[in-house]
Amino acid sequence: MLVPGKAVPRGRFPHVRRAGDFVYVSGTSARRPDGGIVGASSDALGTASLDIRAQTRAVIGNIADLLHAVGGSLRDVVNVSAYLVSMNDFGAYNEVYAEHFDETGPARTTVAVHQLPHPHLLIEIACVAYVPRGASDSPLERVR
Repeated sequence: MLVPGKAVPRGRFPHVRRAGDFVYVSGTSARRPDGGIVGASSDALGTASLDIRAQTRAVIGNIADLLHAVGGSLRDVVNVSAYLVSMNDFGAYNEVYAEHFDETGPARTTVAVHQLPHPHLLIEIACVAYVPRGASDSPLERVR
């Protein structure tokens, strides 16, 4: 299912996929619907400035929006897989992550990857949430 108002995936896959009471959120980035990237800017010479904290906040916010569309929330997340372009960003990413989750939250794996689909993306997160059917009256939940 694609969620209106979110960045269109850069391939033929859904934002979210329901399987019974589980909701799988595809890898989500800091991309905005207009194609821009939160936490990425360039100066007059074209030198990029990238902010892992801003991108992590945007990714988690995008995931929250996607889960909301199927009647869920971040509280329903049971597993997180995070992909960082650089493990040098792990500390800052972890600080922002801790604003939303603690030791009672989801299981988590964080790995470094060579690159993501755009050179200004520093992070991508995929997750699984447990959202029992009927948790929402949203018409999007019924989309298959």
